[in-house]
Amino acid sequence: MLSACVTPPRKPTAIPTHSHTTTSTPSPTPTATPTPVIPPAPVNPYPWHTNIVSTTFWVGEIFDPDAADGSQVISTYDANWYRNYGGCDGAIVSGACQTQRRTAANGYFPVSMNPRQNPFYLDLPFDDINDSGAYGRRGQVIPWAAANAGAIRNPNVSLMKNRWVQLQKDGHTCYGQIEDAGPGDYNDATYVFGTNDARPANSRYGGAGLDVSPALNGCLGFAELDGDSDRVAWRFIDAGQVPTGPWTRLVTTTPVEE
Repeated sequence: MLSACVTPPRKPTAIPTHSHTTTSTPSPTPTATPTPVIPPAPVNPYPWHTNIVSTTFWVGEIFDPDAADGSQVISTYDANWYRNYGGCDGAIVSGACQTQRRTAANGYFPVSMNPRQNPFYLDLPFDDINDSGAYGRRGQVIPWAAANAGAIRNPNVSLMKNRWVQLQKDGHTCYGQIEDAGPGDYNDATYVFGTNDARPANSRYGGAGLDVSPALNGCLGFAELDGDSDRVAWRFIDAGQVPTGPWTRLVTTTPVEE
């Protein structure tokens, strides 16, 4: 009996597999955005004077023709104030220059004339040009005198004219420039430059410590157009700290004019 030859089954050939190694690129570490450094706001070194009675005056006003300081046709710093300002800061009524109420609609500017100088002006009771006592000690009492040492002994240069003042009343903040001296006193350094909130030496006009222009009257929201019952807080401020506003639309830079 023949035996069958049985061929053993062939083992399947294994198909080689290839291993692929994937190299992943790490995500870059995000760069932190640096926090911007905001410089602190400059500090105003000048003290506040609070609860000060303020009256209103205006270029062209004549409230007492018999008084040496009863006319605003001139100022202590400008013998031709009326002309240089551009005329009556209000309206001529029956031959007299009368004030007018100002509103925010036109930036508190006058409505009957076009001023050539800043309508946001005021006075303080320290005349550093014409009052001999104030002139003699201005180098000692005016805080910014040291920065103007060359002008201290120059009688033709005022350290007060055109200086900026910040004013507040009932939530309103406005700014103006000094263009005259008064009211009622012209050498009151204790009040004007003092640091203890001294009261004005003046006893006239309700004890007023300053006069403000019609523009400032409107900007601060005075109850009276021409009275002596409104009260404000005020302090000096350097020009570089004055914010843009209607008071910077027309800045007065003219020097003393005798």
